[in-house]
Amino acid sequence: MNSSNGNGEENFKSKVRAKLRLDFKGIGKPGKLFFGGKNTEKAAEEVRDQQVAMFRNVPMQGIYIEDIDVSTEVYTVYDDINHNEIAYAPVELQISADTLQDLIPFVVREDFRKIQILEPAELLLTNYEIERLLFRFSEEMNEYRDYLNRKYNSR
Repeated sequence: MNSSNGNGEENFKSKVRAKLRLDFKGIGKPGKLFFGGKNTEKAAEEVRDQQVAMFRNVPMQGIYIEDIDVSTEVYTVYDDINHNEIAYAPVELQISADTLQDLIPFVVREDFRKIQILEPAELLLTNYEIERLLFRFSEEMNEYRDYLNRKYNSR
């Protein structure tokens, strides 16, 4: 349930609670001679562990992480383009957000897979709030595009 006080400020009676699933990709690295390589599952688990540590230790404005579940098994898929296996290590986050906008950085992530809004059951947004939500989404997508450009142009 959401109401507006007329100037576009959101007045939630309760926070937005959601469960998110992120699947972290791991790509194995071949070793030199017979040892030193890293299999794809291990690589995915390491990426997941690094991200979970960040979620636990780095505060995010407007976000409170209630629970982190890493019990889902790592799975692998065959990549037809690169002709190799890629492993994914899933994690489920249960979070509480001050606003719906605070969830956007999670849903624009490359590793985002699924979201379930736990509370509230209904959300009423004004035109202004929808505009702010879409603007924030656009900002996040532009930042992500810039990140990808820097990442791939620095190679």
